Amino acid sequence: MPIVAVVLIVLVALLHLFFLVLEMFLWTRPVGMKVFRNTPEKAEITRVLAANQGLYNGFLAVGLLWAAATSQRDVALFFLGCVVVAGLYGAATVSRRILHVQAVPAVAAMAALWLA
Repeated sequence: MPIVAVVLIVLVALLHLFFLVLEMFLWTRPVGMKVFRNTPEKAEITRVLAANQGLYNGFLAVGLLWAAATSQRDVALFFLGCVVVAGLYGAATVSRRILHVQAVPAVAAMAALWLA
């Protein structure tokens, strides 16, 4: 697996670990509410749902790191594809900025794998 692809895959994985921390541990804290533009009331009501989202982001991160560590191109493409789909859905239903933060880095990593 080319080094550029590995670096991009790890970057996407690190983003998803950051999302895990934001959603599972910082959702009701000032930084989490600022990132997700939540009020304290809304953050408290939705904190369990956010923690669940964070857990799934962790699964994506672990899958990406596993693929990068073992140079499994098909596994990497699968998890990157999951990230792209989640990013497209989030952009369509929540905020367009999710497209740029989540889907674009995953597409870049996929392109690096396909062009190798």
